[in-house]
Amino acid sequence: MQTSPAHAAHHDDREIETLEEFDAVVPARGTLAGFRVQAVDLTDRTRELLATDTAGAVFLGCPMRENAAKKIRADGALVFPPVPNLPFDPYRGLLYSPDELFDGLEKGYEQTPDALAYAWFQRTKADGDIYASMLRSVHDDAVSDALDELLRGTRVVGVMGGHAMARGTREYTGAARLGRELARAGLTVATGGGPGAMEAANLGAYAAPFEDAMLDEACAILSEAPSFTPSISDWARAAFEVRARWPRGGHSVGIPTWFYGHEPPNAFASHIAKYFANATREDGLLARSTAGVVFLPGAAGTVQEIFDNATPNYYESRGEPTPMVLVNRVHWTEKLPTWPLLQALARERSMEARIALVDRIEDAGEALKRLTP
Repeated sequence: MQTSPAHAAHHDDREIETLEEFDAVVPARGTLAGFRVQAVDLTDRTRELLATDTAGAVFLGCPMRENAAKKIRADGALVFPPVPNLPFDPYRGLLYSPDELFDGLEKGYEQTPDALAYAWFQRTKADGDIYASMLRSVHDDAVSDALDELLRGTRVVGVMGGHAMARGTREYTGAARLGRELARAGLTVATGGGPGAMEAANLGAYAAPFEDAMLDEACAILSEAPSFTPSISDWARAAFEVRARWPRGGHSVGIPTWFYGHEPPNAFASHIAKYFANATREDGLLARSTAGVVFLPGAAGTVQEIFDNATPNYYESRGEPTPMVLVNRVHWTEKLPTWPLLQALARERSMEARIALVDRIEDAGEALKRLTP
């Protein structure tokens, strides 16, 4: 998977999303006409802006000096200025990192950009203000664009499961080992980006480049703060302790939402696509899991994801059905009998050869391989 400096090659070559890209494009092209510049601080690039043609360009949330803004408007460029007093950037060009969302954690989770964005969402979602809803929509579109650029050309496998799975349990370690196995097989692991089973799978992908023993040691450190309740701060600090001890882990993606405020993002996904709109997030996560999805035991949210995934497989609306592996026979046949319904739906359709139920999490990777055409 690419990280930001290399990702210039992945997107439309008229998009500029970092200062490095800006500094490379201006001398090489000699023009910014028709370009899209997203959330780049151009305060110290006044000379370049005054000397370069910007006709038809669009500047989204780029801080710049007034004389530069005046000149590029006169060129016929559109300038959307940064929005003041907002705890997030609606025009962002790249996905979030855990360090960005948890910045200021030492002062307590409540002070982090993640918590402040959630508080803003809570304040504005009920008042029906068109301006706030527009900002949320622009933000979520920008996140989707960055996610598509990041994942282009990669084989993505989704790992779904509930937030209730506690650190230090056999299930958590199993989910982490699954994430590691999938990452080592060259797949990009994508989860709902929250705690529990989601964190475990992202942790496994993070652990993929290290010796096997690292994952057991990491799980032992994390088990000191088993859940994000009562303290998100303690829960998150344990994760950053693991990351500090084993820096530069493997890449994976988390796709969480501010819609569920009780659910913070986990710090092991290297790239976090966080949304305000949960429907956009759910559909985007499943649509991008092109190499299949593993469903670990969960409650209503995971059941919803199973059928959100089954529907396009049933109608083949996204092409060939993708593999679906459900883990834990008792959970999916007795506790929440989802498997019989999925089997009935799949009968005599091409998705029938793409679904499997396994009892043990250790068998999920093998099942996924078996179902992959």
